Amino acid sequence: MERRELLRLLVSAGALPLLAPLARAAGTDDWQTQFEAAGAPWKTSFATPADDFPLTRATVRGRFPDAVAGTLFRIGPAGHDLGGERYHHWFDGDGMVHRFVIEGADVRHQGRYVATPKRVAEVKAGRRLFEAFGTMPPGVEPPTSADSINVANTSVLPMRGEVLALWEGGSATRIDALTLDTLGVKTWRADLAGMPFSAHPKVDPDGTVWNFGVSSGQGLLALYEIAPEGALRRAAVVPVADMPMVHDFAVTERHLVFLLPPLVYDSKRKAAGASFLDAHVWRPELGMRALVIDKRNWERRQVLALPAGFLFHVGNAWEEDTPRGTQIHIDYVRSDNAGSVFVTSRELMRARRVKTTEPHLTVATLNLSTERATQETLAQEAEFPRIDPRRVGLRHRQVVHATQIRRDLPGFGSIARTDVETGRSQRYSYGAQAMVEEHVFVPDGSKPGWVLGTVLDFGRQKTVLSCFAADNLAAGPVAQATLPYALPLGLHGAFVAT
Repeated sequence: MERRELLRLLVSAGALPLLAPLARAAGTDDWQTQFEAAGAPWKTSFATPADDFPLTRATVRGRFPDAVAGTLFRIGPAGHDLGGERYHHWFDGDGMVHRFVIEGADVRHQGRYVATPKRVAEVKAGRRLFEAFGTMPPGVEPPTSADSINVANTSVLPMRGEVLALWEGGSATRIDALTLDTLGVKTWRADLAGMPFSAHPKVDPDGTVWNFGVSSGQGLLALYEIAPEGALRRAAVVPVADMPMVHDFAVTERHLVFLLPPLVYDSKRKAAGASFLDAHVWRPELGMRALVIDKRNWERRQVLALPAGFLFHVGNAWEEDTPRGTQIHIDYVRSDNAGSVFVTSRELMRARRVKTTEPHLTVATLNLSTERATQETLAQEAEFPRIDPRRVGLRHRQVVHATQIRRDLPGFGSIARTDVETGRSQRYSYGAQAMVEEHVFVPDGSKPGWVLGTVLDFGRQKTVLSCFAADNLAAGPVAQATLPYALPLGLHGAFVAT
């Protein structure tokens, strides 16, 4: 049996503690040569741009609606190799931030690497100097702080004329919204310098920003409350036993909600030289824990139990008081295990498609009065769920997400809008040579709104920005802007109206 097939079977069997050493044994460390030799037509998605992208005008078909006049900011890993050495995980790459300036029939794009201290030092040296999320390059020194390995590559938060480039393990990085210049790290308070500030903050309808950070080695969850004008209101840490990998969370009117998968940090593995990723162990006996924290009093916490599963992303959550008690409804993208992060996102760096468990949109109900939790998995394959930003923490029904997993390609081929109460869904397929990125919902007053997002057309080697009527995705884009080049696949973005 080929080793790749063995890995796939182990993933499907849930044997995740074995995956890291087997994955390392699956071939030589010459991943750059393997990537260059691969014949996959989609490997542009994970290639390293040699330089920044200057401001460039796209070719526009149709006209973008007035409601989407503004800027779409996106970010993702882009610096995957340096000095002939390639990272072993998609999430390791140095961040590149993009802006698409949209004005009717005129769309311009600019992309720049985030000049983190890590990237600046490594580019100057011509080689990797620091460990990464899923790679331990030879000869690296232990990090002096979380920000010494910060790659600023996961998400963005527009705030007061700037854009914060977000990572998982350290500070947010300030970016000039007009030039994409890197301005340095964001320090919310002197004693919080270098504290983890995660990649998925939530913004309440009143503008309040909530976020968290995971300190895996200490078993602590950092919590942040930030006023609409950008000033820190509160920050604290709460202990979490068996600290898992947590990428996203949700808010309701009265609570913060964390779904804790049983992918648990093991400090002994880290001390033995494992990467941060490989220091995690799959422990399905823990189940999925739902940690619910009172927004006003962070000391008031409850833990409810769900079946074991893995997630990256949450759509939204909302709560209601019923005769059966206070209930929180939360939709998220669930997989049976964490094979996607251990195997799929590694093999991409060798331009190999290795299928693991399929993620599906799932709706859970947490009864805080009875402390019982239930969930229903919907039919839709899904990732990158987004909602109308005006409904954060409030009752919602529609979730925009990527869908349509294909056997021959990584990622997704369609964009969908699903009603999480009925399960009904509509979608638009981009075709056989397209790889879908996250799409966002753009409000338009009392109208249905718009869906805006990018896709890589690897057949033409171009990135395309599309806009859809939110209530009629199946009709196709009302406008598209095609760049004269292909961008590496990114992760998350945010729209700012003019």
